[in-house]
Amino acid sequence: MFPFSYTRVSGTREALDAGRRGGRYIAGGTTLVDLMRETVERPESLVDISGLPLREVRATEGGGLRIGALVTMAETAAHPKVRALFPVISQSLELSASAQLRNMATIGGNIMQRTRCTYFRDVTAVCNKRDPGSGCAALKGHNRSHAILGTSDACVATHPSDVAVAFTALEATVHLEGPDGERRVRFGDFLLRPGNTPNREQSIRQGELITAVEIPALPRPLRSGYLKVRDRQSYEFALTSAAVALHVRGGVIREAKVAAGGVGTVPWKLPAVERHLVGERPSAALWAAAAEKAADGARPLRHNRFKPELLKRTVERQLQVVGGTK
Repeated sequence: MFPFSYTRVSGTREALDAGRRGGRYIAGGTTLVDLMRETVERPESLVDISGLPLREVRATEGGGLRIGALVTMAETAAHPKVRALFPVISQSLELSASAQLRNMATIGGNIMQRTRCTYFRDVTAVCNKRDPGSGCAALKGHNRSHAILGTSDACVATHPSDVAVAFTALEATVHLEGPDGERRVRFGDFLLRPGNTPNREQSIRQGELITAVEIPALPRPLRSGYLKVRDRQSYEFALTSAAVALHVRGGVIREAKVAAGGVGTVPWKLPAVERHLVGERPSAALWAAAAEKAADGARPLRHNRFKPELLKRTVERQLQVVGGTK
């Protein structure tokens, strides 16, 4: 590990001033400290923001939800309003990491975490995300766990977060505060596809601080849930996952929100699946037909050719569960 300075701040303005000078924000530290230990990340200055007042979870007008950036994963998953309004968020968090990590890691840190691609974390391997222009070892390496959607010739790494899949499905907004004031970014625009610049992963400016994630009010009644498929049931990243929220009234699907994880370079919204569902009556045939569209545009690699079919089956299964036909 390389030398670095450490500053603990007690106020937002103090944090922003330190961030503007190049300091890296840290709270739970469950990702950044690991990357520093592996010399993947070498920040010269750490700014501890764990003392900031960003730990509130509250319902917003109309039945939405605002989650402070420093609320831990465990606190968010267990919060009564989260469980009542958006079970998909609680389920995605409870299927993430380990209990110890969920007690430390924050919501803001979770959506800022970097890929678990083994080549990214191996400093002896070429990786455009870690060292722009060096190449992508995963393209011709062992790529079973890598992305099939949103890839480029520069990067095929998946985004690891489960709750980010739920936020993508629910069309959340990220609240940011920076030297130039406050702004909001749609969650679908916050995490960036790799393109030719895989080293730039979030739509965040230097010194900006995530203050909250807000989920908009959605029509009620709303049923939602999260399904994760992985190699083992404990502490493992997704091969694929599906976050589904359905508003059904009068026996007809009025609104559908669907996103997938484990298959995209970012959590992957599935608008073609959503369009196929809206205006239809729930049925086994509908779930199967909609799920067929889940892998549209997929570009499988040598070792993950199973993922398109697995994605379709996962989406179909979760539509059955949330739609109440299974």
